[in-house]
Amino acid sequence: MTSIKSIDRGLLLTRFAVGLVFVMHGWQKLFVYGLGGTAGFMGQLGLPFPTANAVLITFTELLGGFALLTGFGTRIAGALLAFSMTVAILSAHITKGFFAPAGFEYPLTLLIVNLGLVFSGAGRYSLDAKLFGSRPASASPGYRVAA
Repeated sequence: MTSIKSIDRGLLLTRFAVGLVFVMHGWQKLFVYGLGGTAGFMGQLGLPFPTANAVLITFTELLGGFALLTGFGTRIAGALLAFSMTVAILSAHITKGFFAPAGFEYPLTLLIVNLGLVFSGAGRYSLDAKLFGSRPASASPGYRVAA
């Protein structure tokens, strides 16, 4: 049987990896490209309101990444980050094929992992669990974890 602790450790590793990726991407947009550079890129993609969208995506990635790292508001952060990856796929990657670096392979992976966190929650090793008693669905009464 797979233990609940193993699931919680897996969720912690997943949150850490994906959270770090989003923190770094938000940091890059804010401090390397700047909001103006990010807005310019979004304007080239044809996105409406590029400055507003640059602010939204930058802070969604930065704060959402920190939320995943700490496990605070994991389901909300995961949903917002999944939505941002859907927009990225449809606006910047879909026409470039599947494979990285330009295709949609990487943002699709981030989208799916974030959706997994939306469904599973943060697990035991998180602020969600400490503050709200959140547990993954597998820890609910009447559910067995199979090997």
